[in-house]
Amino acid sequence: MNTPQQLYPFPPHSVNSLMNQSTASDRRATRGSHTRARRPAAQAACSRPGLRAIAAAVASIVGLLGAVPAQAQSAAPNESAMVRLIRGLIQSGALTKDVGEALLAQAQTEALAAQQAQRQAATAAAAATAGAAGGALRPEAGDVRVPYIPETVRDQIRDEIKGQVMAQAKSEGWAAPNETPQWTKRIRIEGDMRVRNESRFYSDGNSNIEVDWAAINRGSGYDVNGNTNLSLPNTINTRENRKNVFRARARLGIYADLSDRTEVGVRLATGSDESPVSTTQTLGGGLGKKNVWLDQAYLAHKPLDWLTVVGGRFGNPFFSSDTLFSSDLNFDGLAVKAERPFAANPDVSLFGSLGLIPLEYSSDSFPGTSQDKARSHNKWLIGAQIGSNWKVNEDNRLRGAVAYYDFRNISGKVSQPCALYAGADHCSTDWSRPAFMQKGNTLMLLRNISLDPLDPANTKMPQYVGLASKFQLLDLNFRWDTKVAGGYGLRLDANYIRNLAYDADEMWTRSGGGIVNNFGGTGGTGRSDFKSGANAYMMQVTFGKPAPVARGDWNLLAGYKRIEPDALPDAYNDSSFHLGGTNAKGYYVGGSYAIDKNTWFTGRWMSTKEVYGTPFSVDMLQVEFNARF
Repeated sequence: MNTPQQLYPFPPHSVNSLMNQSTASDRRATRGSHTRARRPAAQAACSRPGLRAIAAAVASIVGLLGAVPAQAQSAAPNESAMVRLIRGLIQSGALTKDVGEALLAQAQTEALAAQQAQRQAATAAAAATAGAAGGALRPEAGDVRVPYIPETVRDQIRDEIKGQVMAQAKSEGWAAPNETPQWTKRIRIEGDMRVRNESRFYSDGNSNIEVDWAAINRGSGYDVNGNTNLSLPNTINTRENRKNVFRARARLGIYADLSDRTEVGVRLATGSDESPVSTTQTLGGGLGKKNVWLDQAYLAHKPLDWLTVVGGRFGNPFFSSDTLFSSDLNFDGLAVKAERPFAANPDVSLFGSLGLIPLEYSSDSFPGTSQDKARSHNKWLIGAQIGSNWKVNEDNRLRGAVAYYDFRNISGKVSQPCALYAGADHCSTDWSRPAFMQKGNTLMLLRNISLDPLDPANTKMPQYVGLASKFQLLDLNFRWDTKVAGGYGLRLDANYIRNLAYDADEMWTRSGGGIVNNFGGTGGTGRSDFKSGANAYMMQVTFGKPAPVARGDWNLLAGYKRIEPDALPDAYNDSSFHLGGTNAKGYYVGGSYAIDKNTWFTGRWMSTKEVYGTPFSVDMLQVEFNARF
């Protein structure tokens, strides 16, 4: 004989009120042997994963409805409520056709059995009424007792079962025909837009001979022989103001979470050229269309909750200031990032990063006009950083880090003698000139050009330049976030950089005396006139919200920088301060105000000048309208 749990396979808590009104003997009398005979068919119909709960719920409702006495129900319709329910589930797609038809057959059979039970109950009631005159009713052998189930109890049971079934259907993704496809929930789109008005103001006392060394390296070289070349090299503007230049930046990224541990990202950005340190596009240009560049393309995976490995082209993996790395700079290669709190004190955590960054690969076909190709000369950045976050209390947080950056093989090298006069179109170390440079680093001539023995005085000597110093940087960063003046945010940032590989004497020896810049104001170009340095530092104070997000957020900031010529490579830092590069010092002030959600104005004033060498001062005003989404 079936037990109560077999007849009612749904959770016990949903039928407590029913169980309190009916005894086990009542339920056994109501069901009879036909329930036991058809139970295996229901189980077979519900063998598919995820549908057992529906089958159980349907069978339970059928059983309950079958137990209701005839006087508590209206005249039996052609189709029971359960049959109509199952048909509705099939039509809505919540049940597949094969499973639905199996459950439909069972429900119809159960309905017929329920009608038979009702007739038996009605017969018993009529017999009891006929014998009422003879005395009180007494149960006789074979009588069937049918309990009454209130309407409220049946509604409660129905609602609970419906809720359980729909919850399972949504969690397993098989019952919401209008639901958004699951893959779209794993993809997000992010971006930002900036429109800037920029004005540059130059001092009238600036030197008017500032060589554009980057332009020389991009071309065919500059002939340094005064007998064959009387023209000046390319120079940059140092005296004529540039006002109200409109510029824009737009970035759009698509990011996909392949799983809880794996992510891919692709971002496009504007830019006037292929500069790695700026994605700002100068407007105008005859209203011509603007360029779009591949800004990021990476794949990231988390083998552990606290460890991330990322490869491709990705954002800065190090905690640093724009004194060393521009905020627009992205890195190529491979990086490993980790962050993990202390088990004993969750308010303190350690973080670290390792990076293997290819800066430049020499050409596979260099030299192009020779049958004998040069060996590979690749340039690398190997970086390592370790730091800590400390939540001192609700109002104070500290963050500090120490990093070491080894820039491998980026220094210039003097070539083997090369006979350009005899038709050669290259020298052996042309590859060592930087692929990208701003200004400020000490530079040296690269080519050892052989003189034409027939006319040595008139031998053309087109030269390229390379970095005279080596670069192995110690980078210290510190940040303190606190609250003052009744809860306003205050952030203090400090950064110190030291080039541990700087050695002025070695630079002169390696270049063979071919240093071409960073001399004092005396006009001399000897060793005693050379001026450079290996240190850089930055200090900044930000009052208010560091990053405006909500309407009404604001901040004010002020800072000071000093970057000596060979403290760091001039190719990768902020392109606005002193127009980029090194050999610069000065202050800057600014502020931001959010006029709407993720929409804010920013104003910034910078006043800078050279650290050593000929005079070069420039002030800059930037007014920006920013938005992110």
